[in-house]
Amino acid sequence: MEITKNKIIGIDHLRGLAIFLVFFFHYTIVNKGEPQWLADNASFGWIGVDLFFVISGYLISSQLFAQIKSEKKISFVRFFIKRFFRIIPAFVATIAIYFLIPAFREKESLPPLWKFLTFTQNLGLNIQDQGTFSHCWSLCVEEHFYLLFPIILILLQRLKLLRSGIFIIIGLFIAGFIIRHISYNNFYLPYSTEENGWMYWYKFIYYPTYNRIDGLIIGVSVAAFETFKKSIFEKTHNYSKLFFIIGTLLLFAANFLCEEQSTYNASIFGFPLIALGFGSILISVLSPNNILHEQKQGMNLLAPLSYSIYLTHKGVIHVINNTLNTFDIPKNLLFVLTIIACLIFAYLMQQIIEKPFMKLRVKIENNLNKK
Repeated sequence: MEITKNKIIGIDHLRGLAIFLVFFFHYTIVNKGEPQWLADNASFGWIGVDLFFVISGYLISSQLFAQIKSEKKISFVRFFIKRFFRIIPAFVATIAIYFLIPAFREKESLPPLWKFLTFTQNLGLNIQDQGTFSHCWSLCVEEHFYLLFPIILILLQRLKLLRSGIFIIIGLFIAGFIIRHISYNNFYLPYSTEENGWMYWYKFIYYPTYNRIDGLIIGVSVAAFETFKKSIFEKTHNYSKLFFIIGTLLLFAANFLCEEQSTYNASIFGFPLIALGFGSILISVLSPNNILHEQKQGMNLLAPLSYSIYLTHKGVIHVINNTLNTFDIPKNLLFVLTIIACLIFAYLMQQIIEKPFMKLRVKIENNLNKK
């Protein structure tokens, strides 16, 4: 299955939305609730990460499903090379900045270096004592997905059990509810009444991979639907607006449900509800009839920077605000200046780190194709 230009345009809009949501949410956290108008409207911005999960699940599985449909064997080596050069260089560069330049840290202390390098930082994360670069947790979740998903597909392909994949997807989605229920009652609740009980909710419910795969599963499901049931999927194009409305309503419902994140209902049902909402919006955006395909400017420039922005934005927010706050700059102007600084920093990261390594990836892939 080919990722067409129209699809890229639609997905770029979703990437742009995701990074805006995350940036606005983290801006008020780093700046302790300032500016107030942003804090009042960005409290649900953490769902931007869930949107990234849905997009990643869709894009990665679309590539692998295309190989399956064309009856090609999936190569884990080729898949790993693509993911390595896309993710690791900018990630390692960001880690180096955090460890070598203390002024870049938005909080006092970092987790051990080995937890970042092994992508296990999200497991047992104490956000209260080691909250610097805490947003790396989502990269850990995605890396676990990148490791396990192609292996599962390769096994199913070799055992000729690909038709059972739908049952695995459904089973994993249902398992998410069960695992969160166990995590909530057995790990979070015993600490919930303590003064820092909120920290245990993040540690045992929000960050662990086994509690946060809903978005990835929904992305995979959309890709499977589109690839293997193409004629049926194309009929959804006629209902693009309806899917967008349904997705938006689901997100509104999730907003009310997750107003108090640490409640049982929010912890168990909030993440899948958000994933379903964004999955419905993704189906809408993939339609060539979607109005977003006519709006090609802006997001196509922002989307390629989204990864670098995500990696570095909290550090840049911290540095800019610490530096400029002494000049008594109006909060709204400071907000705009910080956005500009984040974009510039991300652009430099893209040009200096990401692009050279992507060129190297192309050379390696070309050499592999010649063999």
